[in-house]
Amino acid sequence: MSIYTRTGDKGTTSLFGGKRISKSDLQVEAYGSVDELTSFLGLAITKLPKSNRPIFFKMQKDLYRIMANLSGAKQDLKFLDKKVKEFEKQINLMDKKLPKLTKFILPGGSELSSWFHILRVVCRRAERNVIRYYVPLEIGNWKLEIVRYLNRLSDLFFTLARIYNQGKDQTA
Repeated sequence: MSIYTRTGDKGTTSLFGGKRISKSDLQVEAYGSVDELTSFLGLAITKLPKSNRPIFFKMQKDLYRIMANLSGAKQDLKFLDKKVKEFEKQINLMDKKLPKLTKFILPGGSELSSWFHILRVVCRRAERNVIRYYVPLEIGNWKLEIVRYLNRLSDLFFTLARIYNQGKDQTA
């Protein structure tokens, strides 16, 4: 089977289940943004010590389930609330090791810190695009699990950027 099908050459794409929609549709933007986040996360993983990678591989799998849901597959996303609590616990543990935040932080300082800042902003964009897609649909609160997950994931990435930048003054 070839990677190209030519079915998207007129500006449409298939959703899960076969329905075709415009590639400019907010739904495509939403799951495409999460796909972009997953790809950047994969690149950042290559920079991490091997012992730290498994948790980030799990994040990628979570993001794939979110993408499947956004593209029309019926995925059970109840697990996301548990993940949000896990992220909050990790953020709280790391915050105890960091100086109080009193100024804006400039991205940079170290390569890993920079990668986590990139992940943070790509994650925030994905969150905004998911909200943009869902708001006109007036879908029930259960879809907020995705928004909460992305929001807390970006908080985790911000905290990790600070952790990997400790000892370097990157304040604005």
